[in-house]
Formats: sequence, structure tokens, C-alpha cells
Amino acid sequence: MKWRLIYEDEPEINKLLAAPRKKRLFYLFWYIFYFSLGFINESSFTKHYIWYMSATKNRTTGNRNMDIGIIGLGKMGTGMAERLSKAGHRVVTFDENEAAIRVASAHGAEGARDIADMIEKLPLPGRVVWVMVPAGDPTEQVLDTLLRGLHVGDMVVDGGNSHYKDSMRRAVLLEGKGLHFVDVGTSGGVWGAAKGYSMMVGGKPEAVERLRPILETLAPAPDRGWGRVGPAGTGHFVKMVHNGIEYGLMQAYAEGFGLLRRKSEFDLDLAQIADIWCHGSVVRSWLLDLITRVLEDNPMLSGIAPFVPDSGEGRWTVQEAMDQDLSTPVIALSLMQRLRSREEEGFSDKLLAAMRNRFGGHTVKNIPE
Repeated sequence: MKWRLIYEDEPEINKLLAAPRKKRLFYLFWYIFYFSLGFINESSFTKHYIWYMSATKNRTTGNRNMDIGIIGLGKMGTGMAERLSKAGHRVVTFDENEAAIRVASAHGAEGARDIADMIEKLPLPGRVVWVMVPAGDPTEQVLDTLLRGLHVGDMVVDGGNSHYKDSMRRAVLLEGKGLHFVDVGTSGGVWGAAKGYSMMVGGKPEAVERLRPILETLAPAPDRGWGRVGPAGTGHFVKMVHNGIEYGLMQAYAEGFGLLRRKSEFDLDLAQIADIWCHGSVVRSWLLDLITRVLEDNPMLSGIAPFVPDSGEGRWTVQEAMDQDLSTPVIALSLMQRLRSREEEGFSDKLLAAMRNRFGGHTVKNIPE
């Protein structure tokens, strides 16, 4: 191996970090020696020394717990902070809503006054900040602020529902400044804090490996419910398609139960039918479990307006399919049905709204009395 690879080639550095301790120390000694002779500039030395320290600190102490910052304490961000804190990780949180910070603090997390304060509370080297804010401008603004405070070797994780092309662009931007970027498409809704989250992870292998203790804690189990699916951007791409499929599944359930209800002369018990289908049927699913609970609590879906919002991923999925010249009629029509729901009322749309409320805590638009 040529010596220049030690200080010029990032993959070669990562091979060294995976080597036995004696070999790592040997190469670190020569790396410092070459730096002292002026063959390596200060910026490169700092970058790789931080890589070395951040990759080895947990290995040398045997400690799997990490320090992590979480920005955005909505339904899922709060649940993540709670789950990580209970597992022994040190979590520093920030949200513009001070009440949300107090809720997270009640579950063991630490609060911060602002993003700069949160960064200051995280130890060097190799700080990790997980962003859970809405896609688009909110995410862009948070990343701009982070860029002003983070150092070489730190990591930014976008766990929200950003467009995958934005994530690819952001990865290039952050990596150009010596920062790691990982995009995590996250599913689990309000149930994730207790049951765990499904996570589709995009990023460089070494960055994802550094994040492993966090991912294993957030997942339903350390060995399932999460995985690296490819380079930066793929996590959010897979999550986008996941949500498109979700649109189609929910629409099929809603239409089927709408037909069952329309056959009024049979006077069918929809909650009973849903429960029957939950056991042994090929259409059983967690969504069907939620439908059963919805119909048991409110058989006529009284007080629920048939107004079904969309958060954007369904539109992106349909647009991507068009860009790829691929027919996805079920997903496309389920999106159209959501748009139609905002124009007229119907039982199927009420059920869709109720399902979104139950699995994700999304707001239901109530009918004025």
C-alpha cells in the first residue's frame, strides 16, 4: 500500500479503522510523522484524525451508547427521543416549541436553547445530529444553520420525508465540507416509540456503520426493521415508494369497506368483518388492525369529515413513475381520490382520514356542528 493512500484516500482510511488495534496505532504513528514533516496539510490531518477518533472511541470503551442531537420534536421526533433516552443514549433536543422540549425532557432527554446550543452540548469528535422537520424549506433552513456550527467529521441525518433528489444534493454539499450525510426514510408513526421504527437508510457504508447503535435502538429489533439500501438519496427514494404503496393499500381497504356498507339490506357488522379478516386472511395487515379499532369505536365514522390530505410522497411517486415511463395506476388513482375527497363527502374518505389519525396521529378535520 502506498503511503499517499493513508492521507488522500478515504476508503483506505476506513480499511485502516477496521484493522486490529496494533495496526491502527502503527499507521496513526506514521501518519503523525508524515504530518510533522509537512507532507500532509493541516486540514487533511484534522479530517482524518477526527475520523480515526470517532470511529474508535466506542470500540475502545466498549460502550454502545451514543450522544445524539435531535432537531424537530413532532410526533415521530418526540417518540425517537424517548426511545433512545430509555435505551441509555444521551439525547439533546431542540424544537421551536418549548413545550415539546419539556415533553422530551420528561422522558430523559436534554433540552437546548437553540441549534447552536445543541451543537455545543454534543461532544467532539464526530457529533451526530438527527433532523426531523418537514421537507422543503424547513429542512433547508436547519441544514444551513448546522453548516455554520458543525465541524469536519460530524454527521447530519435527515430522518424526515425529504425528496430523494434533495438528499442527493445535500450529501454532495455536506461531504464537500467534510461532513457525513445519511438519509433515513422512517416509518412507524406514533406507534414507533413503543414498537420501533422501520428505517430505510441511504449513505456511505462507514457513515451508516457509525450510526448503527442508534439505528438498532430505534428499530423494532437490532437485526430487523432497518438496513442500508444504498448511497445517499436511496433511503428517501425507497421511503417515497413505500408511501406510494401505502396510498394504494389504504384506498383499497376504504373502497372495500365502502362497498360492504353500501349493501344495506345485509346490515353487515363492519368491525366484525375487519376482525375476521385480521386472522388468517391474505389481506390481514396492521392497517386492517387499525380499521377494526376505528370501526369498533365509531361504526358510522360520525364527526369525521371525508377530507384526506396528502403529504407529498404520493405525488412524488407518481411523478417518478412518469419520469421512468412506468405505469402505476393504483397509486396514481389513490392520489386522485385524495384530491377528490376535498371536493365532496363519502364514507370511504372518512375511513381514510380515520386510518391516518390512528396510525400516524394526523389531524382529522371535524364536521362543524
